This record gives sequence, structure tokens and C-alpha cells, in this order.
Amino acid sequence: MRDVFKPGQEVPASGIYDVFHNNHATPHQVTCVKGEPFPPCRNCGHGVRYSLAVAAHHVRNHEHFRG
Repeated sequence: MRDVFKPGQEVPASGIYDVFHNNHATPHQVTCVKGEPFPPCRNCGHGVRYSLAVAAHHVRNHEHFRG
């Protein structure tokens, strides 16, 4: 079972997250950046949930691009 995150929690890893709303929208995916907070939904507020689908390094944090 994958970890589920709530708005206000810190994004643990940059990547693509599955997003699940409270019945007003179908599940979809968004990109989140490590260290930023997961945002609330404009419609269902803090009822939205996030689950990591694909982890990826943010380009600014990747060893080949740091400078």
C-alpha cells in the first residue's frame, strides 16, 4: 500500500502524484516538488489526498545540473 498525503504536509519526494478528490473530480496526476507543502483543493479543501506515482529528481537538485 502506498503512502497517502494530506494538504499541508511536506512533499517527501519530487515527482508525479496521483490526486484523489471528494467526489467532485476524477483522479488525476500532478507534479509536486520535494519540500513544498501539498496544497488544498479549491473545491474540496483539505479533503484531497496525494499518493506518489513516479519519483523523479527536480532538475535543480540533480547532480548533472547543480552548479
